[in-house]
Amino acid sequence: MCDILVALPAASAIGATLFAKNSDRPPAEQQVVEWSPERADERVTRCTHIEVAAGRTATLASVLSRPQWCWGAEHGVNEAGVAAGNTTVYTTLDPRGAPVGLTGMDLVRLALERATSAAAAVEVVTEHIERYGQGGSGHDPALVPAGRPYWSSFLVADPATAFVIDTSGREWAVEQVDDVRAISNRTTIPAFDAAHRHPRQPVEGLVDPRWHASQRALANRPVTVDGVQRHLRSHDSCGDEGWSVCMHVDGVECTTASMIAALRPRGESTIWALTGHPCEQEYVELSFAEAAGGELSRVRRRAV
Repeated sequence: MCDILVALPAASAIGATLFAKNSDRPPAEQQVVEWSPERADERVTRCTHIEVAAGRTATLASVLSRPQWCWGAEHGVNEAGVAAGNTTVYTTLDPRGAPVGLTGMDLVRLALERATSAAAAVEVVTEHIERYGQGGSGHDPALVPAGRPYWSSFLVADPATAFVIDTSGREWAVEQVDDVRAISNRTTIPAFDAAHRHPRQPVEGLVDPRWHASQRALANRPVTVDGVQRHLRSHDSCGDEGWSVCMHVDGVECTTASMIAALRPRGESTIWALTGHPCEQEYVELSFAEAAGGELSRVRRRAV
């Protein structure tokens, strides 16, 4: 599960693109916020389950929020001011039959490491889906031994633009954001949703209340950092018990990390990050330069 929001500069109180995400994961899973420096992969990049061809140039330095067990990232921001995050979606195509490939989190990290704009991030995600496919469990095998594969929707943004990418296996659709946008655990691009959403997916109780709450938060103009923080801490979006924006479903899913970013070019973005439940933890504010300088140690790690 997860919820992601974006407000482009005209809708933002600070005149910069605001990107935000709550990462909902198994309650016992550890997630860290870490600095990923520039590197050059000579031939291949080793992702969670498979290897992919290395990029043509060195990777971009990034701040990543990542479950400790995997290579990929739930969300993050790179030195060019590009942010990306994914949400779990299910469609008429069963992911359990897919060959092992890239997870949604792998695709988020690949986009951050290789894209200098949101449009370039769309190209990275869609090209890798077409070439390598999505597949393999997105959950720690120590916690979910049987595995739990899924498809992903993505929201990618930069200081001026943003896009939503809906997927089902190797199929995808892209929609540019005009002003503000929210995504959750369902396909939301209308034509793609009509063609691919599983008719028995329980979106009315588990997803739509959160998605609609995010839309209401974005309608409160101008969109502020404080307002987004309040929304990411909120429990008033429950359809069924516990399935709120700040999620608490015992033994199933809970919010284990959260990030808000004001996106600016040339390594000048500002990040507010935490691990654990947003309703219980304080966001740590960091400039991108402070993150590069090791200040991410200030982001509290959630106790086991």
